[in-house]
Formats: sequence, C-alpha cells, structure tokens
Amino acid sequence: MSNFPFLSVLTVAPLVGALVVAFLPRHRPELAKQVAFAWSLLVLVLSVVMWVSFNAGGDRFQFRESYSWIPNWGVSFTFAADGIALVMLMLIAVLVPLVILASWHDAESSKRSVPVYFALLLVLECTMIGVFAAADVFLFYVFFEVMLVPMYFLIGSYGGHQRQYAAVKFFLYSLVGGLFMLAAVIGLWVVGGKTFDWQALSQVDISTGTERWLFLGFFLAFAIKAPFFPFHTWLPDAGGAAPAGAAALLVGVLDKVGTFGILRYCLPLFPEASKWFAPWALALGVIGIVYAALLAVGQNDLKRLVSYTSIAHFGFIGVGIFAFTTQAGTGAVLYMLNHGLATGLLFLVVGMLIARRGSSLISDFGGAGKLVPVLAGVLFFAGLASLALPGTAPFISEFLVLIGTFTVNKPVAVIATLGIILAAAYVLWMVQRTTQGTLNPALTEVDGMRRDLNLREKVVVAPLIALIVLLGFFPKPVTDVINPAVQATMDDIGRTDPAPSVGGTVQEAAR
Repeated sequence: MSNFPFLSVLTVAPLVGALVVAFLPRHRPELAKQVAFAWSLLVLVLSVVMWVSFNAGGDRFQFRESYSWIPNWGVSFTFAADGIALVMLMLIAVLVPLVILASWHDAESSKRSVPVYFALLLVLECTMIGVFAAADVFLFYVFFEVMLVPMYFLIGSYGGHQRQYAAVKFFLYSLVGGLFMLAAVIGLWVVGGKTFDWQALSQVDISTGTERWLFLGFFLAFAIKAPFFPFHTWLPDAGGAAPAGAAALLVGVLDKVGTFGILRYCLPLFPEASKWFAPWALALGVIGIVYAALLAVGQNDLKRLVSYTSIAHFGFIGVGIFAFTTQAGTGAVLYMLNHGLATGLLFLVVGMLIARRGSSLISDFGGAGKLVPVLAGVLFFAGLASLALPGTAPFISEFLVLIGTFTVNKPVAVIATLGIILAAAYVLWMVQRTTQGTLNPALTEVDGMRRDLNLREKVVVAPLIALIVLLGFFPKPVTDVINPAVQATMDDIGRTDPAPSVGGTVQEAAR
C-alpha cells in the first residue's frame, strides 16, 4: 500500500463529496447529512490504512507524490507526509465525522441551506488535508489561503450573534498574515533557485539578513493563524460566533496550521533565523499562556472562554517548539493532537449545552447537572482534559513541553507552569457556574434542558473520551511516529539535547 496515492486521494475525496452534497435537493436535508457523514467515514478509513502503512523507522517523508503544475515557475502538486503531518491528518479524519454528527441540526436552526452547510464542512476538510500534506511551498500557500473561504461562510452564514463581524475579522486577520507569507514565498523562490520544492529549498544556503526577513514573513503569518499573543484577538470573536462544530474544527485543526507551519517551514528552511528569534518567540508564548488564562477566568460566554483557553494552550505549544529540545518538540506536536481532541470535545459539549439552553452565557445556567447529569459529566471530563489532569492525554504533552523546556530554560518553564494553576481556576469555575450548585429556576422552564444526551450525541463524545483516556495512559503509538520527525527537525537547526539525566529519557518515561 506504500505506492498508493493516499495524500492526493485524501485531498480530492472530500472535495468530490462536497460537490455531491451541494447539489442534492434542498428539500431532502437528511440525505445531505447522510451522504456527508458517509463520505467523511470514507476519508477516515483511508487515513487509518495510511497510518498503518506508515513506517516510523523509514524515510522522513513518505507517500510522496509529485505532478507538474506550473513548470515555468517550478510549481508542482507535490505531497508528502512525515510523522508530524501524519498525526494531524489523522486528527482531521477523526474530528470531521464527529463534527458532522454533532452538527446534525445546526444548519436547520440557522434557517439556511442544509446541503450547503455540510458541503462547506467537506470543502474545509479538503483544504485542511491539503495544507498538511503539501510538500511544495506554493501549494502550501494556496491551501493556506483557500481554507479561509469555507470557514468564512460557516461563520458568516451559519454562526450566531455578531457572526458577520467575526467572519470578516477572521478573514482580514488571516488575509494580512497571508500577504506577509506571500512576500516571503516569492523571496524564497528568488533566493532558492526558482523552485518551490521543500526538499530542494531546505538545502539552500541563504545569507543571514535575507534569512531573517524571510523567517519573519512566514512567522507572522503562522503567529496570526495559531494565534500567538498579540495576534490573538480574532479567535474569541470567531470561536464565539461560529457554530459549535465549525468552532471545534477552527480551534482543533485550523489553528494548528500555524504551529505546524513553524515546524515544517520556519525551523528547517531558516535555522539560523529561528535560533535568533527564539527568545522573542518564547516570550510571546509565555505571555500568551498567562494573559489568555487570566482573560478566560473573567469570561461569561462559554464559547469565548474556550477560545481563550486555546490561546493559552498555543502558548505552551510555542514554548515547546522554540525550546529546541526533542522532549519539548515531541510534547508540542503531541499537544497539537491532544489539544485538538480535548478542546474539540469541549467545544462540541458546550455547543450541546447552548443548543438546549438557547444561550451561551454562563450566568444563564447554574445547577444544570441536576437536569442533564450525563451531559454535565462529559463537560466536567472535557474540562479536566483541557486543564491537563494526569491520566488524560493533554497531561503527557504538557509534561513533555515543561520538562523539555526546563532542561534549557528554567525561567520560561517556571513561568509557564503558572498556566496550569490558572487553567484549574477557569475550568473549575466554568463547571461550577454552569452545572453545579443551586439549580437556576429558569432552566426548568426550558424544554431543551430536560433532554440529556441522546444516542447520536453519545456516539459523538464517546470516541473522543476514549482517545483522550487511551493516549493519557499509552501515548507510545503516537510518540513513535512523532519522535523521528521531531529529531529530524532538531537536526535541521543543528540543536542537540542536553545530556540525559539518570533514569532515561523523558520519551521513555512517557511510554
């Protein structure tokens, strides 16, 4: 199966599905949902086969495909996946079917076209797969920009309060970041021998000044996309206005393009500039951890609160990347996966609560656990996973980031640890104000609050809970895939780990 064109098929398949779903009759919404769900399951099956076919001890990039596109510019449809990309592709394949199930009635409540809504989700899946699978810089840039379009319409057409404002703000922020990247992409093409092939560009020797400017162009685009402080202000608005399913994909996957881009493009292509900018990037990461956590504590809107928690989590990922150790780097990549699972679950569960109550304000809840105990229990579990409770998958990644950073930069690791304390504050306070305590009498008058999780919703949350627990106790299948790619990235920038302490490596301890 190693010769099968997995990546091109995975990229095209959701797009074909989107076209099929979009042209289904509007008066048959159930058919559109069923076709979209079945198509997303096909992508999941192909992704699982690809995961099994991946050789963790083999070449760094596997499943390579290349098709000529614009030969005069050195542009080609080149796809390849290393362990980092493979993990993100599996995250997409797992989340999209669950989001489709969770969003079964979202389009109907917005009184807009149901087929178009689910077609947009499949188009989004196509662009997300493409951006992680691309091994041509220009192709990556194309997917990086095009993925804005389906999310813009999902927020602007199917979102909630202030959806138009949030959609435009999301689009403009991302577009400005894309312009910085476009300038850097053109500059890289000029100094790189007029090619966009990643492997060829990684061998190019670039002067110090030029390398720093090119790094800055890419980094700004990725920092806005992630987002890192101080480029974060679009996320609470977009996450708060987007439908819960779209918000789960926005925070769970789309934002990871920023951190993935730093690992794939900034570090290997501009190694000296990466080391020169590292102290600044670490400072932004640490500030983001503390600042976003403090803002999360004061939120009264559930979806905005979850959005701010994600900004804090991205600070941890940034610290892990720029610590330049394999422990922290592995933790950062694992954090990208685990954050997608935990925050995806949290957003979906919050969406279920909001759909029942008809409000996203925390003050409109209170004691909801007495009416919907199973839903309240899942919210509590998702919150504990978000704050990285031991036994959940995010704990492993957060531990690796902190211990890997501590070996090279103790002050940054110590300050970042404050984020754990603040995470406990905002998560437990959210749970206490929504599902615990005295029952809000107004809830008893809302019919939706008398319905606990139904079978469809249990099918949505069960796989995410299982994965979070499984990877919390046994992350080895994932770390075995991630470690070689992270080690190769550290080799690209010429960094080695400090001498290991007695007791073996952190990766061995995590296994």
